[in-house]
Amino acid sequence: MHAVERASRALRRRGFTLIEVLAALVIVALGMLGVIEAVTQTARNGTYLRDKTLAHWIAMNLITEQRLQSSPPEVTKSSDEVEFAGQRWRWTMVVTQTQVDSLRRMDVSVRRAEAPEDSSLTTVTGFYGTAIGAAGGGIVDWVGAQSGDPSDEGADEGGGDGGGDGGGDGGGDGDTTAPQGETPPVNPQPSPDPPEEEE
Repeated sequence: MHAVERASRALRRRGFTLIEVLAALVIVALGMLGVIEAVTQTARNGTYLRDKTLAHWIAMNLITEQRLQSSPPEVTKSSDEVEFAGQRWRWTMVVTQTQVDSLRRMDVSVRRAEAPEDSSLTTVTGFYGTAIGAAGGGIVDWVGAQSGDPSDEGADEGGGDGGGDGGGDGGGDGDTTAPQGETPPVNPQPSPDPPEEEE
């Protein structure tokens, strides 16, 4: 009886074995690796988004500078480095001619200066065009379109009809056609003469 009690007390005082401790450490290590990977990925995404935003600003600045020039950019490919936000960046701009003679397209790509040449953080497209119409609107004479105001043609036709048909009809019967929505005038008929009495 006493031997059994002593054995049970010894079991209660006994701690974890080495295998149990190692298994617990492996489980904790795997969990910590997952947490560290998630934190690292979040930091990497934040850095990428920051660089992409800065690169987009650089591209927009270049397009705005070209739009403010008095002459359109040359149809060519250019590249240069610029310092922005304490870092070195390399931009590449390709200018192409569109189907409209007065409109040119600008494609600007930006990357880090130490990044590979074929890489790009962002690409922004802009256009440079010259005004082909008067300020404040008006009629634009596009290529292949008829010049002039269509309303003028209607006015000319109305004037021609008024001079021809109006003059011709004025000498004869008047045009009794009433405007839309109005009742046409009724011409009173003369009453017949009473028959003559025979004597």
